Amino acid sequence: MKEITFQPKGVCSRMMTVTVDDNGVVQDLQVIGGCHGNLQGISALVRGMKVEDVISRLDGIRCGNRPTSCPDQLAQGLKTLK
Repeated sequence: MKEITFQPKGVCSRMMTVTVDDNGVVQDLQVIGGCHGNLQGISALVRGMKVEDVISRLDGIRCGNRPTSCPDQLAQGLKTLK
């Protein structure tokens, strides 16, 4: 198992911790700050997904006029695992 913790940039959430198993599957996502309900939903949806699939689905998602979003920041953080 690998666990990474990182600070998202340009979004409301302040910290993300992702646990990935040896097969590259997300086992857990914990987010501090941000829109609690939305981030709980994202956490539930990515659990059990391969890291590559999470990145391809969430990379580039924007929040309003912002150039990024919490889902996009998750994708950016997961890219550091490669």
